[in-house]
Amino acid sequence: MMKYDKYKPSGIEWLGNVPNHWEIKRVKDLGEYQSGEYINATEFDEGNTYPVYGGNSLRGFANKYNTKGDYVLIGRQGALCGNINYGSGKFWSTEHCVVVYHKRKINVKWLGELLRIMNLNQYATSTAQPGLSVEKIKRLELAVPPLIEQTTIAQYLDTKTQAIDIKINLLTKKAETYKKLRKSIINDAVCKGLDKGVKLKESGIEWIGRIPEHWEVKRLKAIAKTVKGRNLEYFDEPFENSLPNLSLDFLRNDKVVFNNYCYTKDKSQLADENDLIIIWDGAGVGEILKGKKGFISSTTAKFAFDKTFSSKFFFHLRDSIEYTLKQIPTGMGIPHLNPQVLNNFPCPAPPKKEQTFIANYLDEKTQKIDAIVTNIGKQIDTLKELRKTLINDVVTGKIKVTA
Repeated sequence: MMKYDKYKPSGIEWLGNVPNHWEIKRVKDLGEYQSGEYINATEFDEGNTYPVYGGNSLRGFANKYNTKGDYVLIGRQGALCGNINYGSGKFWSTEHCVVVYHKRKINVKWLGELLRIMNLNQYATSTAQPGLSVEKIKRLELAVPPLIEQTTIAQYLDTKTQAIDIKINLLTKKAETYKKLRKSIINDAVCKGLDKGVKLKESGIEWIGRIPEHWEVKRLKAIAKTVKGRNLEYFDEPFENSLPNLSLDFLRNDKVVFNNYCYTKDKSQLADENDLIIIWDGAGVGEILKGKKGFISSTTAKFAFDKTFSSKFFFHLRDSIEYTLKQIPTGMGIPHLNPQVLNNFPCPAPPKKEQTFIANYLDEKTQKIDAIVTNIGKQIDTLKELRKTLINDVVTGKIKVTA
């Protein structure tokens, strides 16, 4: 990559040295800043023609609009504080959006990408419901190249980022294809078994379809009972006989920093890696997770399977079970699991030996697919980081691009 011939200190801590011929300007010197206005959702009519931009780009269409031009759009509230998008032509902006009208001749794409790497979210005025401080942003300083150079930078980034985005999109579609294949393999195995020559019969359950003649369909309450977690006293430090409290975050993520320990003499509350745990209350209601060594929390329940049924086989059934349970929570406010739906959920039930054989087969197949998807994810992360680094280096003058 080329560098500029001469650099000078910018006087801006985060920016460092910049090309010698670039000017230091305040953000307010480059544009006018106007907040959008409230627009009711009922105004999003198909008959109207102008796009509506909020904090996260296009939201719909309405019959109000700004004057014609090209603009930088900055999200100004909530999680989208500092989010950067672009508007063009006639459009309407909501109160969640700040529209930047350029004062002088500047390249809008160059300005937008520079604002993006400045992490404008750090200038929010509240932690509860962040709101962007436009006055703070206007006082910020940045390094401004000549207009022709801004245009060269913008065109270069368009070409390079589009090429990277194409690769990311292709990899994302590839990962989705593998995920669909994974789901198809599981569904076929748990509903029809592995013997392609076996005679089938109607199960009477739509999502299960036809099953081998020697299989049964059993309600969940016939193959397992649920042991509800209790509200135990938690401590920040471990103590004698204590174990982790198996919260949803701890079960979901191996990297979660754990700091809640508890103990009870009730052995039914104890779980380990061979157990399956279902979320009973809260946003994750109906989700089924592999257990860890610890005590189940008050918002979860542990499955205790009948000796005729394999927990490993049941784990591969969980996608269909979770989907149904999440559609029918009970209670106002905090959702709760519907125990009647859970207990009456129909499950295909092959003989125990066949369950084990199918589960082992699926473990092997899914592990291979998961490894492929993980590898694709790493490639996507690498490309995203490359994209971010490329934009940063170009708009801050760390590398020089030519037309």
